[in-house]
Amino acid sequence: MSIASVNKLTKVYAKAGSHVAVHALRGVSIEFAEGESVAICGQSGSGKSTMMNLLGCLDRPTSGSYFLGDIDVANLDDDELSDIRGLRIGFVFQSFNLIPQLTILENLEVPLFYQGVDPHLRRERSELLVEMVGLGDRGQHRPNELSGGQQQRAAIARALINDPLIILADEPTGNLDTGTGDMILGVFDRLHDEGKTILIVTHVPEVAARCDRSITLRDGVVIEDTKGEAINAPRAASESTSRP
Repeated sequence: MSIASVNKLTKVYAKAGSHVAVHALRGVSIEFAEGESVAICGQSGSGKSTMMNLLGCLDRPTSGSYFLGDIDVANLDDDELSDIRGLRIGFVFQSFNLIPQLTILENLEVPLFYQGVDPHLRRERSELLVEMVGLGDRGQHRPNELSGGQQQRAAIARALINDPLIILADEPTGNLDTGTGDMILGVFDRLHDEGKTILIVTHVPEVAARCDRSITLRDGVVIEDTKGEAINAPRAASESTSRP
């Protein structure tokens, strides 16, 4: 079953200081299945970051449609887009984007605070998620007291706080060493095994190989869409080291 789809999606930017139009996406049509893990690949300038911004409702397409569940989000106003981001999408960023003044538990509670969730329920949900990603003993610590891998696990837990329809991860291992990055990919593997829909922007072939499907963009168009076998051998081999 399709959980998200884009149809003839385009995005045109005006180049700063000129009248030149930059065509970042050129009529892209893709369907994403529920429970699928998908790598969105491409070199710099391919359109993959633009695609992620549109899928995450951080930007609007110039033309075309984007359905998330049964809602055409391309036609929503700013307040409605904000609600969609808060309720249906979980974000994991390369730079973690944790609030340094807050503890890890408090960071997780922020999205629920803006949704008006009761403080007791916010804390209960946050505690469950930090346990799930192996940070049960770090909930009262601030981000600068955690390693990069621990901060990324906290960011993943925050992305799950509203039980989103899809998780969008933008180069989630980009700031991590190889061993720590493999551990983070192990967390995504387990979330995928639990039925979560995960879209990962990456330029790393080894990251893409762990996904069910790899979509490659070049100059704003899809040049390859490969469904396949996620490479099971590396996942199995790293299982012992990828647990948080």
